[in-house]
Amino acid sequence: MTMDGQRALLLVEDNPDDELLTMRAFKKNNISNPIAIVRDGVEALDYLFCTGPHAGREPPTPPAVIFLDLKLPKIDGLEVLRRLRADPRTRLTPVVILTSSLEERDLHRGYALGGNSYIRKPVDFDEFVDAIAQLGMYWLVLNELPRAAPGV
Repeated sequence: MTMDGQRALLLVEDNPDDELLTMRAFKKNNISNPIAIVRDGVEALDYLFCTGPHAGREPPTPPAVIFLDLKLPKIDGLEVLRRLRADPRTRLTPVVILTSSLEERDLHRGYALGGNSYIRKPVDFDEFVDAIAQLGMYWLVLNELPRAAPGV
């Protein structure tokens, strides 16, 4: 958590163009939370669980929201989601699947594995900005997060 009380967001995205588009949409919607960016499934898990290159770092407060692409190198987004939900430290962290996948099975698996929302990335930038505005309003303003998972 930052000094002003804002919790960070985590963007897990391997496509530089989609990363730039997402960052522009956050900025256009005045989403000022700090944003960490990781580019593959292994890096996402290392970041969240303070392992690999992030070992030795003090475990941070879980992100307010994880924006998770599905088509990732090394470990795909659905496996990242499965591991997040299997760990008490991240079991309750909101995960928005933000993907260009049109596969119906990805949609079903995303929800079955505990995704909180599934958004298909629109090609049109204005539509994408509107989607990010709605996500920001809901997940950063309206939604209440638990302080800590029970028993953790």
